[in-house]
Amino acid sequence: MSAPGTQVFRSLGTFNYRVWITGSFVSNVGTWVQRTAQDWLVLTILTHHSAAAVGIVMALQFAPQFLLLPWTGSAADHLDQRTLLIVTQATMGSLALALGILTVSGAVQLWHVYVFAFAFGCAAAFDAPVRQVFVAQLVGDTHLANAVALNSTAFNAARMIGPAISGIVIAAVGTGWAFLLNGASFVAVLISLAGLRTAELHVRPRAARVRGSFVQGLRYVQARRDLRAMLLMLLLIGTFGLNFPIFISTMAVGVFHADARAYGLLSSIMAIGTVAGALLSAGRQRPGFTALLAGAAVFAVGCALAAIAPTYWLFAAALAVTGAAALTFTNTSNSLMQLSTEPTMRGRVMALRVGVALGGTPIGAPIVGWVADHLGPRWALGVGAASGLAAVIVAMLFLANDRTPAGRSPPSLPEGSSEASAA
Repeated sequence: MSAPGTQVFRSLGTFNYRVWITGSFVSNVGTWVQRTAQDWLVLTILTHHSAAAVGIVMALQFAPQFLLLPWTGSAADHLDQRTLLIVTQATMGSLALALGILTVSGAVQLWHVYVFAFAFGCAAAFDAPVRQVFVAQLVGDTHLANAVALNSTAFNAARMIGPAISGIVIAAVGTGWAFLLNGASFVAVLISLAGLRTAELHVRPRAARVRGSFVQGLRYVQARRDLRAMLLMLLLIGTFGLNFPIFISTMAVGVFHADARAYGLLSSIMAIGTVAGALLSAGRQRPGFTALLAGAAVFAVGCALAAIAPTYWLFAAALAVTGAAALTFTNTSNSLMQLSTEPTMRGRVMALRVGVALGGTPIGAPIVGWVADHLGPRWALGVGAASGLAAVIVAMLFLANDRTPAGRSPPSLPEGSSEASAA
């Protein structure tokens, strides 16, 4: 019997996965450096503490996830995934460098940030689904759930480091250098992609190129109650709950009157919770639907506790709880949707997942920003708590009518089954 620690990190036994996650970690640190600096730039330099402006930036950055859905999932299913990742990562790195140069030169304006946020979002829309399904090529389906959880562990470990680095960089040399640092960090993931042993990749047959492939994906999801329930839960929490740049920045500046270092520290503390949640997910052999219910319930409680926190440090503690819950929820949905979906449909299904989870941000972020501006940051967090509660109700209704044993993931549809044929 394997030791618990071995089980948690079992995907690291694969050479390609070790190479990939190393480069990805460095790039993710840079990404969090930029995200923190971008919110700080908009909130404190380009506007007078406008949460609505931060919400607009988020909306523009995440809108392409929904707008480009007809093409992003099909690209992940039909094109060479490694090549597509190289293109998207290089594009995002170039955009970060360009915004950094513009900011360092002192020429940046708010509309520039809007344009770059949208351009970055377009590249990320193609990157997100292929990056998620590419994990199966690295480790195969046997360790897929573990690899997804370890990816989140690395991403959120970077989240602990990146905001703190960003706060130091902003205070020392300015926000523009944070963007330049992120641009340089993409070199690491490009090197890792180039260094993979292609002969050891678990390459699956690509989907046949036919007209209406996006519609096929929609029909596939329509035929699956479990996928529909997960997407509805993701829509609720993704639209109104996963607006942490607004929650953290407005509470830090408007309620606790924090400086750049203390602001960056809040994101890092929240990441401690997400790393804990990711490691718990990595230790599970198989994801289950009840884990989605638990994640949504604790998320709602965490947001509520953050909303009423009287001090900076109690707020930080509530963020850690919320982060662990959000990570449990998103990881479980990722693994469940991939493992229960036909390999030739995964790109389109995961694109729908990303589009639903992030595509609602253009609606939710401005609304949450407006609530923070007019009713206060604590009420904005209340909106997040309500989204978690609504997702809990969806999960309970699904489990009440589910014919499979509670907590078990649905089996993958075999080729030629009625539902698979309908797709």
